[in-house]
Amino acid sequence: MSGADEPAKLARQMRDKAQQLSEAAEKAKDPEERQRLADKARKMRDRSEQQSGMSSGDIYPQL
Repeated sequence: MSGADEPAKLARQMRDKAQQLSEAAEKAKDPEERQRLADKARKMRDRSEQQSGMSSGDIYPQL
């Protein structure tokens, strides 16, 4: 794998982790834990979108 593929790979890994966190949040019994996991998943998705934008050459993320 070339270095050029690395940002896309990282973004994909981050999306996968965000999905895992979302699933864990749905299963959490404790409301505080559910919210913590959901927030972490949202932040991870946001970061993966930024990473994906960087890998595609879009240096200005959409607001």
